[in-house]
Amino acid sequence: MAIVPEVLFETKSIVGEGPIWDQDNKVLYWIDIMGKELHTHVPATGSHDVKHLPKMVGTVVCRASGTLVLALEDGFYDYDPKTDALTLIVEVEAELPANRFNDGKCDPAGRLWCGTMRIEEAGTDGSMYRLDADHSVHKMFSDVAISNGICWSADAKTMYYVDTPTMKIDAFDYDNVTGEIENRRLCCQVTEDEAWPDGMVIDEEGMLWVGHYFGRHMRRWDPNSGKCIDKIEMPCSNITGCAFGGDNLEVMYITSATHALDDAQKAAEPLAGSLFVADAGVRGTTTPKYIG
Repeated sequence: MAIVPEVLFETKSIVGEGPIWDQDNKVLYWIDIMGKELHTHVPATGSHDVKHLPKMVGTVVCRASGTLVLALEDGFYDYDPKTDALTLIVEVEAELPANRFNDGKCDPAGRLWCGTMRIEEAGTDGSMYRLDADHSVHKMFSDVAISNGICWSADAKTMYYVDTPTMKIDAFDYDNVTGEIENRRLCCQVTEDEAWPDGMVIDEEGMLWVGHYFGRHMRRWDPNSGKCIDKIEMPCSNITGCAFGGDNLEVMYITSATHALDDAQKAAEPLAGSLFVADAGVRGTTTPKYIG
């Protein structure tokens, strides 16, 4: 039976991205990277709030202390939703002003992983960074074009990662004690017909859900076989990622973008940039919070 997504909010985001569910407080966060916005939705009340930020934002994650961490263009910041206070934690890549942070998530131990990329979306000048609990920053690898989806297996032994223009999902051996990675290898090869792989989450069955930019769909990939085993057809082209939310992590929230669409395409896709909701028929996993 086909999965039918529904529009939750017609946000018209330039690059709606990075949805994340706070299971403790039952709150959904997502961002508009180029729109410099942080969005907040509380399903219990139906509320939708927008915070305008001073710089482009690549990632939002929840913090164990109760606030949020934002990866803005030039570093990691603490953001307090109650007071709107935005405080620099640590600057990153000050020597590379043409770069910005993009997608990121926390690993099972609560470290924050986030990758950089060129603002103009050209070249491979980006890198993947790990922010530890003591606020130390570690460059984990470089030669990154457009750093996107990242998630971990339930046994905390494998990290999955997407560098979009490579058209593949990679896997690493992951050490949850030290935060070190090794043995990078191909996990899933993506074809041009399947479109650019973007944001990614893992479900309770260990399958990878990936938004496909220019593809009009979310795809479910089996990291064991490397095969696409399901997909959700979407009403717009640029699908950027998803998050599982709801009381039992049974609700899928899907983000999208208007970026790279011309006026005619935007007219043909009036729902581009919206936040969607769907029942994917499987539950997600709890997203770790940053412990620093």
